[in-house]
Amino acid sequence: MLKIAKYKFLFVLSDLVILFFILIITSFTLDKILDIQIKNANDDLWGLPLTIAIILISFLIFSFNNLYKISLILVRSAHTTAVIKSIFYLMLISFPTSLAVLEIDLLKLLTISISFVIIFFTVSYTVRVELLSRLYSILKKKGFKRKVIIVGNGKPGRILATKLTFENPIGINIIGFIDDQKEIGEEIIDGKKVLGNYNDIQNVVNKYGIDELLISYDTKDYEKLMSIIDYCGEAKINVKITSDLFKIIPQKVYTEKYANIPVIDVSHSYQNWLFIKFKRLFDLIFASLGFLLLSPFLLIIALFIKLSSEGPILFHQIRIGKNGKQFNFYKFRTMYLQKEDDIERKEKMLKFMKEDKHSGNDTKIISNTRITKIGKILRKTSLDEIPQLFNVIKGEMSLVGPRPCLQYEFENYDNWQKRRLSVIPGCTGMWQVLGRSSVSFKDSIVLDLYYINNMSPWLDLQILIKTLPVMLFGIGGK
Repeated sequence: MLKIAKYKFLFVLSDLVILFFILIITSFTLDKILDIQIKNANDDLWGLPLTIAIILISFLIFSFNNLYKISLILVRSAHTTAVIKSIFYLMLISFPTSLAVLEIDLLKLLTISISFVIIFFTVSYTVRVELLSRLYSILKKKGFKRKVIIVGNGKPGRILATKLTFENPIGINIIGFIDDQKEIGEEIIDGKKVLGNYNDIQNVVNKYGIDELLISYDTKDYEKLMSIIDYCGEAKINVKITSDLFKIIPQKVYTEKYANIPVIDVSHSYQNWLFIKFKRLFDLIFASLGFLLLSPFLLIIALFIKLSSEGPILFHQIRIGKNGKQFNFYKFRTMYLQKEDDIERKEKMLKFMKEDKHSGNDTKIISNTRITKIGKILRKTSLDEIPQLFNVIKGEMSLVGPRPCLQYEFENYDNWQKRRLSVIPGCTGMWQVLGRSSVSFKDSIVLDLYYINNMSPWLDLQILIKTLPVMLFGIGGK
């Protein structure tokens, strides 16, 4: 069972109290003092659903701004900034909604909103930044202290153990090490000893009441690292990693820091039957709605494609999905037809896969001479991907997930890279919104593996939201 850090319960509970306090003040002010009602609605019907919706949206925004990560919480300036950003985002959502549902003019709503922003910030800052941060500094020495074992004998882990021995603002207690290369009982650093090897992980976790495993790894063997992650995952507790092989993650995603060293969460995700069913239902509903709403627009795109060059409107090819299963993958056609296979593209792609460097904007896998005029626009904005909604409806793809690969790509994957096929592929994913042409092939795989190990409804929502500016502004390239 994954152990959620106790401090998170404290901050979640405090935010819940703050939100209820603000909602009660708001409701009382609108109803009793200003006599403002919801348009064409019975308060009894709107009250509870509206309250639940506001609370859920608020927690999503707080999480988006990393207000439950201890390395941010303990930095006053960063904590204050995150609180301000969260309240600002809440206002962006609540202001137009309030204008639509309340019987109130714009000027009065603006005055009320400014007043409540000031109250919201004052209460949140006082409780979170001043009171709870100080309370955590006291509780971290006792009830909130987390027992951690470092797995491996990598340099980052030794440095981290040394730093936390002399300076420990986050309440981490390094119990010892797990290492297959050292004798049990051998001292690694600062009195911290080897407590067992990889096969002993579960026994060591149970014996010492461990809250978290921290993998420290500084060699270039991805396969070995993945096997260590699997060993640790079997312990069913929080697993984090500090390794140069995963350095792309803290460059692209906000991660926790222990003693200023980035640590990346690779704990088991929400890949249980409930999440899988919810994800499938979400995909089906929104893919179907997308098709219905975009139908007129799709017809216009189809017309432009047909008029711009000879050939079919849709392009389809065999792609590799979950567990290596083949399926027909659909896109709008963006290139001129050619009889022979694109050997040049295949050679460039295989070279890109083998070289440990990013593709860059000057290394195009597709030759620009093959792309039609309308195709350039479609590819730049990712509009050529819209027909994949049909793949989503069929259950071959999800809205969010690793991208499906071609057969020859799959055949040239290393074993550890094939892990990206352990889930249903997606129309968009971590690599699309955070990497695109700015990362190497190995880093794109690491981003996908990070997603797989952190799958959740909230992460899917974040990726979908971040996909919009990528499409609208054509960020990156294909």
